[in-house]
Amino acid sequence: MRVLLSIKPTFANAIFEGHKKFEFRRAIFREEITHVVVYASSPVKMVVGEFKIDRILFDDITPLWERTRKHAGIAEGFFYSYFSEKEKGYAIAIKDAVLYDEPTPLEMFNLTRPPQSFAYLPSPG
Repeated sequence: MRVLLSIKPTFANAIFEGHKKFEFRRAIFREEITHVVVYASSPVKMVVGEFKIDRILFDDITPLWERTRKHAGIAEGFFYSYFSEKEKGYAIAIKDAVLYDEPTPLEMFNLTRPPQSFAYLPSPG
């Protein structure tokens, strides 16, 4: 199964440039997910690519930072600010990121508005 994740354009770019190898989340999926489709939020507002999930790490915040910081693609201060109200967090390890040749509108995924965090998508084919 796949999910559509809303990601800020700066972070989406870092994923597809290979600088960001982890996508951090305060909450995670309940279903078994193999692929993430990336929706770049405002001002892009388009689906720009996808990646496979290598694994999902779950840990206390400080050990999670220590395990991921070399390839986090974000500043340490931003990381701790993002998780400020949480004791534990998730890091989705990114594998085989593919940037689409052309950004795709949400309507192509049968969605009328972007998800706050994520939306489940059926697997293709």
